[in-house]
Amino acid sequence: MTTTYNCTSEDQRALGLEHAQRAISEQKCVVFPTDTVYGIAADAFSPQAVTMLLVSKGRGRSMPPPVLIPRINALDGLATDVSADARKLAEAFWPGGLTLILHAQPSLDWDLGDTKGTVALRMPADEVAQELLTLTGPLAVSSANRTGHAAAQTAAEAREQLAESVEVYLEGGFRPLEGTEGVPSTIVDATGPLLRVVRNGAVSLQQLREHVPGVLGLGEIPMAEEPAEEPADEAPVSEASVTDAAPEETPVTEAPVAEATPAETPEAAASTDEPPTQEPRP
Repeated sequence: MTTTYNCTSEDQRALGLEHAQRAISEQKCVVFPTDTVYGIAADAFSPQAVTMLLVSKGRGRSMPPPVLIPRINALDGLATDVSADARKLAEAFWPGGLTLILHAQPSLDWDLGDTKGTVALRMPADEVAQELLTLTGPLAVSSANRTGHAAAQTAAEAREQLAESVEVYLEGGFRPLEGTEGVPSTIVDATGPLLRVVRNGAVSLQQLREHVPGVLGLGEIPMAEEPAEEPADEAPVSEASVTDAAPEETPVTEAPVAEATPAETPEAAASTDEPPTQEPRP
């Protein structure tokens, strides 16, 4: 039976977190607040629970959800080949509105959808979210709304869209603030040699570049490499062998983004931190 708990009350919050932990262990979905918008969550290591999350939202495996984590040290347990620049951004903006797309640990027994070996991770800056994640461990989280609809900014709004598909709703008031629009997490693809923004959000490009100057903005491409000069004593090349093609640009691989949104990744990523639909990630 679906139950809503008012987490602004200490007693209700404790009961709600206990029920939410139990629901997650039973492979059911819960809705809770994050620092961006509300997210719908499921056990990241249960294919059945992740499938239920996707079905509740009305989306398919081609749009995998991000994963929210309770502590920054969970980063290396879930991702591999984390670059120094990606680590700098995590240390600077976690907890907060930044989702990082990374190479997933190949040994992990999970199935988030068609991720092509990547995972979108975020650590939310919200007390209720942090308490729940501490109890449950990493959660697959997407914004708490039906695909194509506005992300919920309260648990009540989420319940209007998701209804009985969710076991527990944790109501914590408006996110981020009443009277403001929900802002999704910024998503940065950190799977290639250069970091690149694939969705603008809570953390600006200027803020990112204060820590990693080489981050590419949304839609930016790296500068073309200059062609190498020919040695002076090298035999001349015949005109027929020379083309007027531009120097080849350094390719940047964009990994698939798992809903946000988030995160739709509240942000990958909570749940709440998505391209291709541009829904917010939690």
